[in-house]
Amino acid sequence: MNGMIIGILAAICILLAAVSVRENRKYKALEDNVKKVASQMERILDEDTDEKVMEFTGSREVAGLIMQANRMLNDRQRMKAEYKRAGIEAKRMLSNISHDIKTPLTVILGYLEILIMNGAGETATLLKIQKKASQLMELVEEFFTLSKIEAGDMDFGLSKISLSEICRQSIADFYSILTERGTQVEIEIPERDIYVYGNEDAIRRILFNLITNAIRYGLDGKYLGIFLIPGEEEVEIRVRDKGKGIDKENAAHVFDRLYTMEDSRNKEMHGNGLGLSIARTLAGRMGGDITLDSVPGQETVFTLKMKRHHYLQ
Repeated sequence: MNGMIIGILAAICILLAAVSVRENRKYKALEDNVKKVASQMERILDEDTDEKVMEFTGSREVAGLIMQANRMLNDRQRMKAEYKRAGIEAKRMLSNISHDIKTPLTVILGYLEILIMNGAGETATLLKIQKKASQLMELVEEFFTLSKIEAGDMDFGLSKISLSEICRQSIADFYSILTERGTQVEIEIPERDIYVYGNEDAIRRILFNLITNAIRYGLDGKYLGIFLIPGEEEVEIRVRDKGKGIDKENAAHVFDRLYTMEDSRNKEMHGNGLGLSIARTLAGRMGGDITLDSVPGQETVFTLKMKRHHYLQ
């Protein structure tokens, strides 16, 4: 009798052990599947792709988890697409508004010029109105340019560009006005051509904006330098002034739209807060960037960085 009871208990123990092993295997398989799903989700989110979670499983629980994960990814992708579309529409709307404002402004400036030429009214007052209208036109033009760039509506063909030649021409455009004002001009540009793959008009616009910014805020330093520095992988163009400099608070915002530093020393070249934003946006379209290094009271250096393409040379 005792032997029978022991046998039954042994059989039960063996059965329970078998069930436990099977359940442990199921749990381990379930755990592995969940880890794989989590790993895929993490990779998809980190890489910001449009992939879906793919995992073959016999578990209804894991299948349900995968279905909900993919549902979340679909919602995320739809929101991204809607956000992108709304952004493009907003930029195009801004571009259209800028264009619509330009037309009446052009007419106003035309009438002002006629009135000034004919000596009608207070000439000094008319000249002030003309100056303000011209500044407004410049602001609208800059908005128009920036909105076209960001909306992808600007023709942006890339080709073999000699940075050496563009640097020489860019500083030459300002050389007379700088020397007339007693500004020391330092130029370091290699005699040989240094090539990049970029857009010539965009690079010229970037340098124009950087140089005018240096004149605007660094006039007190009586110095402006432009340096073309070729490296193995990267080419740098540095525009340097020895003016008041830019403190950390302002430095964090100089590339923001419409941000201007109130202490511009040159009222003849009053800024509208879009030049540096446009310059950096253009640099980004060419795979480059613009950085700022400034020591208040000593110097300010804006650096355009572009990838060097040796095979072009």
